[in-house]
Amino acid sequence: MRAIAPIASPALLCRPAQQIGRSRARQACCAAPSPTVGSPTATGGEGVKQTRIAVLGASGYTGEEVVRLLALHPSFSVTVLTGETQAGKEFHEVFPHLVTATDVPRLVKTGDVNWDDVDAAFCCLPHATTQEILASLPSHIKVVDLSADFRLRNVDTYAEWYGGAHKAPELQKEAVYGLTELNRDAIAGARLVANPGCYPTSVQLPLVPLLEQGLILKEDIVIDAKSGVSGAGRSVKQAFLYTEIAEGMNAYGVSRHRHMPEIEQGLTDAVGSEVRVSFTPHLMPFSRGMESDCYVKLADGKTADDLRDALAKKYEGETFVKVLPKGQIPHTRHVRGSNYALIGVFEDRIPGRAILICVIDNLVKGASGQALQNMNLINGLPEETGLLQQAMFP
Repeated sequence: MRAIAPIASPALLCRPAQQIGRSRARQACCAAPSPTVGSPTATGGEGVKQTRIAVLGASGYTGEEVVRLLALHPSFSVTVLTGETQAGKEFHEVFPHLVTATDVPRLVKTGDVNWDDVDAAFCCLPHATTQEILASLPSHIKVVDLSADFRLRNVDTYAEWYGGAHKAPELQKEAVYGLTELNRDAIAGARLVANPGCYPTSVQLPLVPLLEQGLILKEDIVIDAKSGVSGAGRSVKQAFLYTEIAEGMNAYGVSRHRHMPEIEQGLTDAVGSEVRVSFTPHLMPFSRGMESDCYVKLADGKTADDLRDALAKKYEGETFVKVLPKGQIPHTRHVRGSNYALIGVFEDRIPGRAILICVIDNLVKGASGQALQNMNLINGLPEETGLLQQAMFP
């Protein structure tokens, strides 16, 4: 296996990169009719070679989202879908809404995959099941891993928060953290990308640039976050039944949510010293969507307007991250089904404090959409390819 840049936070590896404009991305996405999602002979324009894609764990929500998004991709062709408990089934039997995704292969068990037919893989398997599988893959296969297994640089921290020793510590050293807008240069040269968690994406996008620039203090950061039920996965659990979820909301993982060390890792690297945050997630009675409200202390002499201006400058030219005008509040419904992140900045009524609100679709920018952004980058394609769907509303 060839050497890969060690995993590093957005703060350590972020440096200016040429932005790809919307017109170029549209040209890349729309120069030819979209191929059938599963056809290995499809081409994205004249002479464009297809990258053969495996989706591991395709029977879950993030795997399904990858397949849905790839239906509009001109250069990626799905050749393998795995699902241990659904092996042998047609994909539309598991996800009937994708019956129109013709020629998608049947689901198979991971042990039955012929890796000679695969160039790259999206790994959508549960945490702690990914490490040994990825360590065993042929070295020519590029991987974006959507689990938490390779996000934390310190394997002891992983063991503390995920309840077991890391089973591929050498591979961990090779992983690159995949928060695209803050780390794209390192991602572009990687073979293994650790796709960020949904909450860490929605928290780091607004906070990392402000901490790097010294516009906010690292102390007393409070994060109040909400997620749709799809963030809990597709397995049947009593807590996620309709009658348990509907017409109410609840906090969960209070003071011990597994995304806390990932958030603190990125924020710590942004300032170069330890950052601890107060983070409380909530489960909301809708299927998809995420909002993170971040309460911060301003540096001396700084205002909420300064924060907004800094973020607007940071993300100027970015396709998927938009800083809203003063007074405009981000809504989760405004990013539903899309890869966009919307950020709003507000003055707190408490002097010297500000409130940052970031909304994303937890299954797209919070998972599969950002994974496709990263897969585009490591294959030398414009990162917007196949991802320019607008939000679904109403």
